[in-house]
Amino acid sequence: MSDKKKTLTRRDFLRGSVGATLGVTLVKPELLKQSLAAETRTRTGDRSLVVLIRDQNVLDEASKVNKQVLAGMVERLLLEITAKKDTRQAWLSLVSPKDIIGLVPTPMMNPTHAELLEVIKESLVAAGIPEGNIRNAQGRKVDLEPITALISVPGLKAHWLTGIGTVIKNYIMYSGAPRNYHYEDSAKLGEIWHLPQVKGKTRLIIVDALRPVCDKGPQFDPRYRWPYKGLLTSTDPVALDVIGLKIIQAKRDELRGEPWPISPPPICIEAADKVYKLGHSKLENIELRKIGWDKDLLV
Repeated sequence: MSDKKKTLTRRDFLRGSVGATLGVTLVKPELLKQSLAAETRTRTGDRSLVVLIRDQNVLDEASKVNKQVLAGMVERLLLEITAKKDTRQAWLSLVSPKDIIGLVPTPMMNPTHAELLEVIKESLVAAGIPEGNIRNAQGRKVDLEPITALISVPGLKAHWLTGIGTVIKNYIMYSGAPRNYHYEDSAKLGEIWHLPQVKGKTRLIIVDALRPVCDKGPQFDPRYRWPYKGLLTSTDPVALDVIGLKIIQAKRDELRGEPWPISPPPICIEAADKVYKLGHSKLENIELRKIGWDKDLLV
């Protein structure tokens, strides 16, 4: 295969099962070499569970968060994703009181709601995790060495450089060189999850879909933010981005009244599956469990 850089067109992206078909033959040779050393997917051969919960009362008319409702949503997510009887058992099946836990929110354009981070932290403490063992772990200067467990809490949004800027992209600052993971090179975002200071530490991902953004920026445009009033969770980062992408794309099409393909194509999703073995990118390998308010579900 030639080392010449190949461009994945919008038509290529729209052709496949998720909306993109990033064949292995389109990936740069160096990425293929990295794939040989990648870990075997934890859930090889089975389906990844994604849980979506929505509650029409979690936001008021001024978009203020009802923290009590939000806490109930987080509790339900935990019970569904772990199949445990209470939140304490749920958390302790994911983390230990001895863990140093890093919460990884989205900092820009569509920041993770502070209330969601508060609810997660309070829930962890109630489960027996020392408060001093929980810290904010977003950013280039974060020392990941002492952190033994990561809980990723990204905001659902489109992105002007990578197409979607939610789960797989949420660790981009850990790379030390974010500029190297944009445009066509966004296919390499999955390699960040294999860095020694990151690999194997992610215990859970909770996506803030209370007020997603369906167009890409770079400047925030309030016309493209809407009250979806949802949260998503999974242990599979790829499956979460697949479902998040479907929600964002459906909202874009609804706003235009015709297909409005996201651009640039979020090629990082299939690369994270096919090259980096981080999870499932095909819908037939994803079980989506929907709970609660179903108006304008979009997925």
